[in-house]
Amino acid sequence: MAFTDIDLQKIKNKVGGLCSKKTPEHLKDQLRFEYETEKQNVIIYEIRPAWNNPSEFTKLSIAKLTYVNSQKVWKLYWKRASGKWVKYEPKESAKDLGILVQEIEKDSYGCFFG
Repeated sequence: MAFTDIDLQKIKNKVGGLCSKKTPEHLKDQLRFEYETEKQNVIIYEIRPAWNNPSEFTKLSIAKLTYVNSQKVWKLYWKRASGKWVKYEPKESAKDLGILVQEIEKDSYGCFFG
C-alpha cells in the first residue's frame, strides 16, 4: 500500500524539513540531503560529488523509516558498513514520525551523520 497524499505531506514537512536543515546552504553543490519514498519506506540520502570524479555525484542511503500499517507504527533503521539495514537501538519505533525524525537529527550514536 502506497502513502496517501496526507502521508506524503507529513513526510515532506518532517523528513524534507530535516533534509533542508541538515543541508548547509553555502555547500549545496558539495553536500546535500534528500529523501525518497518507496512503498512504505522513506529513505534519506547523503549526496555529494564522487571523490574521483567531482562531476558525478554519489548517493549514500543513511536512514530508513518504514511504516508498518498493521501496527500503525514507524520503524527506524540505520545502514551498517556491510550495507545491511539495522534497527536503531535507542529508539527503533514510534507511532509519530516526528519522534523518529528527531532521533535522526539528534544522532546520539553517530549512525546517520557520523
